[in-house]
Amino acid sequence: MFKLNRENLPHYFYYSKKLIFSKWFTFWAGISASWWYIKIGSSCRFLGRPHFYRYPESRIEIGPNCRFNSLPTSNLLGINRPCIISSLKPEAIIKIGENCGFSGTTIGCALNITLGNNVRCGANTTITDTDWHFDDERSGLDAPVNIGNNVWLGANVIVLKGVTIGENTIVGAGSIVSRSLPSDVVAVGSPAKVVKELH
Repeated sequence: MFKLNRENLPHYFYYSKKLIFSKWFTFWAGISASWWYIKIGSSCRFLGRPHFYRYPESRIEIGPNCRFNSLPTSNLLGINRPCIISSLKPEAIIKIGENCGFSGTTIGCALNITLGNNVRCGANTTITDTDWHFDDERSGLDAPVNIGNNVWLGANVIVLKGVTIGENTIVGAGSIVSRSLPSDVVAVGSPAKVVKELH
């Protein structure tokens, strides 16, 4: 039977505070998403204020039961920015599946970024399908990003344009994914390379 005492009081106080904050920030995020005409599925939860930006005529869809951590201590690994979800051109489409988790994650889309179900994005991850500097002739063409079901991106991973990451793959912390990765592997490094198969 549960018994509150001085030893466990800080722990339960901490999680009670997170629950209260989550209710407020989830309410606020719903209003912000509605303002930006962004579709959010049921039972999504937010801890800290995300930053949304939807370019006119583009689409952003977030599936049900997703979690967004944007407060610096909402993930105890440490977050250095809020979650930022943005579309940058009229044809851009961001589609996020169900049961995904984000901590200080930036998703910037000029063409197409798709995340499957149960995708985990560790602290301060970045996913983008563009070079961003549209007025610079050195920028290449935008290219879609596709991240499969059950992919786990470790802290500070960067996923660049034109990449597909297969289902169940784990990308180690600090890696840069500039080339596609198959399903059921562990990949690490810059650029990320397969170091282990998962069976």
